[in-house]
Amino acid sequence: MKTAAAIVVGCSSGGFDALRVLLGGLDPGLSQPLLVCCHSGSETIELLCELLGRVSPLPVIAAAERHAVRGGHVQLAPTGYHLLVEPDRRFALSTDPRVNHSRPSIDVLFASAAVAWRETLIGVVLTGASADGAEGLRLVRRAGGCAIVQSPVSARVPAMPQAALDRAGADYCVPLADIPPLLNRLCLPRP
Repeated sequence: MKTAAAIVVGCSSGGFDALRVLLGGLDPGLSQPLLVCCHSGSETIELLCELLGRVSPLPVIAAAERHAVRGGHVQLAPTGYHLLVEPDRRFALSTDPRVNHSRPSIDVLFASAAVAWRETLIGVVLTGASADGAEGLRLVRRAGGCAIVQSPVSARVPAMPQAALDRAGADYCVPLADIPPLLNRLCLPRP
């Protein structure tokens, strides 16, 4: 894999706690954008941004239509919209039908990001109760990107990481606590 240019993360059931661990362990010097699709069930993404911002060394914001993807920021898919990355690395929001019973859908975000960043993308699938993210992670790997899957035994709900492993495989399948240092290692310049 080439030097990572962006990270996409997907989670569902148990995702809030998993994101707190993941974001809390990131190096504050991380310059890559980190795009997150979480099936939060919340009516507002602002509260999730605020709560995750308390533990993240990087600013946590909601992604917005036609805004440029921002390096060194965590950007969350807004409630009720699919989040896509355009080839010019700007966000697009869509109210197209649900994918895997979800909007926002992890598959939609991962598929568009795989086109935008190809072999410089890292895809991460965490805990969840559906198969959303499995096809998207397969597309990340097919584009030459890196796939990280939370080990199902360490997930609060193992269905989503197991589906990702079954459909896409993984370059790394590790417990949740090992994902932040792995991302730091893959993304930060080596001394």
